[in-house]
Amino acid sequence: MHGTLPKPAGRPSGPRIPLTLRLALRELRGGLSGFAVFLACIALGVAAIAGVASISRSLTDGLGREGGRILGGDLTYSLINRAATPEERAALDAQGQVSVVTTLRAMAAAGDAGAALVELKAVGADYPSLGDVVTDPAQPLTDLLAERDGVLGAVADPVLLTRLDLKVGDRIVIAGKSFAIRATLVSEPDRIANGIGFGPRVLITHEALDQTGLIRPGSLNRWSYRLRIPGADDADLARRAAAIAKAAPDAGWEMRTRSNADPRFAKSIERFTQFLTLVGLTALIVGGVGVANAVAAFVERKRGSIATLKSVGAPGGQVVVLYLTQVLLIAGLGIAIGLGIGAALPFGLDALFHDALPLPLNPTIAPGELALAAAYGLLTALAFAILPLGRAHDIPVSGLFRDVVDPGSVRTRLRYRLFLAGALAGLVALALVTAFDRRLALIFIVAAGLAFGLLHLVALGLMAVARRLPRPRLAAPRMALANLHRPGALTPAIVLSLGLGVTLLVTLSLIDANVRRTLTNSLPAKAPNLFFLDIPSSDADAFHAFLGSRAPGAKIERVPMMRGRITALDGVPAGEIKPPEDAAWVLDGDRGITYAEDVPEGSSLVAGTWWNAEEGRTPLVSFDAELAGKLDLKVGSTVTVNVLGRTLTARIANLRKVEWRSLGINFVMVFSPGTFRGAPHSDLATLTLPNGPDGKAEAVILRDVARAYPSVTSVRVKEALEAVSEIVGKLVLAIRGASGIAVVASLFVLAGALAAGHRARLYDAVVLKTLGATRTRLLTVYTLEYGALGLATAIFGLAAGTLAGWVIVTRVMKLEFTLDLSGAVIAAGLAVAFAIVLGLAGTWRILGQKPAPYLRQF
Repeated sequence: MHGTLPKPAGRPSGPRIPLTLRLALRELRGGLSGFAVFLACIALGVAAIAGVASISRSLTDGLGREGGRILGGDLTYSLINRAATPEERAALDAQGQVSVVTTLRAMAAAGDAGAALVELKAVGADYPSLGDVVTDPAQPLTDLLAERDGVLGAVADPVLLTRLDLKVGDRIVIAGKSFAIRATLVSEPDRIANGIGFGPRVLITHEALDQTGLIRPGSLNRWSYRLRIPGADDADLARRAAAIAKAAPDAGWEMRTRSNADPRFAKSIERFTQFLTLVGLTALIVGGVGVANAVAAFVERKRGSIATLKSVGAPGGQVVVLYLTQVLLIAGLGIAIGLGIGAALPFGLDALFHDALPLPLNPTIAPGELALAAAYGLLTALAFAILPLGRAHDIPVSGLFRDVVDPGSVRTRLRYRLFLAGALAGLVALALVTAFDRRLALIFIVAAGLAFGLLHLVALGLMAVARRLPRPRLAAPRMALANLHRPGALTPAIVLSLGLGVTLLVTLSLIDANVRRTLTNSLPAKAPNLFFLDIPSSDADAFHAFLGSRAPGAKIERVPMMRGRITALDGVPAGEIKPPEDAAWVLDGDRGITYAEDVPEGSSLVAGTWWNAEEGRTPLVSFDAELAGKLDLKVGSTVTVNVLGRTLTARIANLRKVEWRSLGINFVMVFSPGTFRGAPHSDLATLTLPNGPDGKAEAVILRDVARAYPSVTSVRVKEALEAVSEIVGKLVLAIRGASGIAVVASLFVLAGALAAGHRARLYDAVVLKTLGATRTRLLTVYTLEYGALGLATAIFGLAAGTLAGWVIVTRVMKLEFTLDLSGAVIAAGLAVAFAIVLGLAGTWRILGQKPAPYLRQF
């Protein structure tokens, strides 16, 4: 029979969707069944990176936006231990409206309630020139600080009132002068610019400060001159700063602008952001294993579709592209979810904790940071999905139908291996290019690669050992042993996902334990009990005798102390030197310096010789050896410092190794006695009780010193360590939170690995139940299998986590490492127990299935 076919209907006009994309979208109409873990892993990792980056950007923008408020002006000039000279003040006054703030440490005494270290801040009637001071009760600051009936006023941090059991209206004594606490300090606009303090803040007037007599030659204080220049842009500020530098070239002050209010704090944000980003990337990479497992299960479910496509002539490459398109579409959904969560984090943080945040947060959408997180997510999805997808390229149709229990060994084509290499190279390049510290990023990359490689070897080794062990006589152990090495075994997936989680938990546990031990246990045992600052040099001998009478048998050390800034090294200005990040602090701001006739206790010479009496008359300096190496200094190099407005240059006579962790008196730079002959200074002293820490004895000494020498500042080492420990604790808490995301990702991966083996487990259960196996016996088999995998993985995690913890503690943090596995073993045990429970929970549902329906399919 002959005839003609009707003409096909005309195609609709408009852009055509490529065939591969149309097929991919059509396949996805059936839903995202089996991709829950895939989506969770991608979304979780991307959300972590996007959230950290968005919060960091919001903080940075907040610092930039509030720079003037934080500084208290548009330009700020700071001097150490001295006020500006009339000529320097005239240079400042010529450029804008100047307000002055003086900060120093002092002791506040409250009679029998004791004494406490305070951060004293003297202000003028024009304070604050930007922002507002909030007090309770709310009154004008000038009224609160004014002298009434011969009594000076003060506003104090509530912490001081709690510490000394005071209330508003009570009085404290500072350097022999009585102050009435008129209100508590709720907030001050320039708190960040003041840095980290070791005591509660107390606000007084400049006139009150003059009456205390705390400002004298050699005392430790900081004078901040804040210039307010309404309407000035950054270019105008730069011109005015240049004019001031020309008018007072030798002032030796530290200058900041509103656009760079606190460079040290900004650097700290960048460092911490990088660390948390790497932790987020860890979560993403761990989640990549879940991506691989999900894609492998996806290919398993699509065997029929793949076989059909190849049987009607679809090339293997087109099949791979089709399913890769589906995977990328699903990955795009996960990335979008993660970006949404990450972008919303700064806004949520600001909405919930706006009043409690100590930092200026400017919530904003950060396109660059979000694009970076999306790139990490996309590259991770590509890297971990391409090999499971590429495996189907060269398998014949018959193999696809037959490849259920014993997958054939097919070598992945070169193109897919190159694709994998390209995706991994992209991840490495992205991590290095965007890193604040490329060395840290490189260490992370190498460690991640080693972890994956070692876990793969552990899985292969475990399977090889299981294959060679003698077969147990009992059925349950024999089946469990066979499950470890049989074709399609879950061993590689479980070892990888669980191993990464256990390793991370052990590493964090050891770092946490060592940091806290260093701060709370090891240091106080060998550190002084008390530090005394601002001891007038004229009273130094009498003060030494006073301490000896109050603490017989105690060890008392005393050295002269001044503050100075390094302005040049080997003739190169400090501003032009680009030191390593871990040595930049030496050139950033002022440093404590001293002079000595002999090598300080806690130091040992490693290069050069110590000066004799004759040599000590010339300007010489002893420098910390480790820092000297990082700054390219050696014996014979020169160091130029500015002390009390005077600039001098000294030659490095020797290099010292300093034991900083002893908390004894030591300095980066120790000068020869002749360098500062006749210069005004105060003394620094330490007191070490013979029986170690003694809170009661320390409190009595503090009280007596505050009464007899009210101008001397006393610091309890225990309180200083507690303040540092509190800060470190907050950082550790943030690290735990971010690392918890990686642990959650590993649990998702574990769940995905178990879900990926669902088909094989179902097949086993049906066949074995048909042959008479009971549910109890099968549960015993799976318990033994998961227990063996968990135990082997826990052993590896303990070993790898201990090694990682040792490297971070000793090489990065430069602390002593003590092996304390109590917390690590608990963490590893809980992870293994969770893995067993999770595995059995999934198996229980399988064991409840009736064999008949599945036997018809098999």
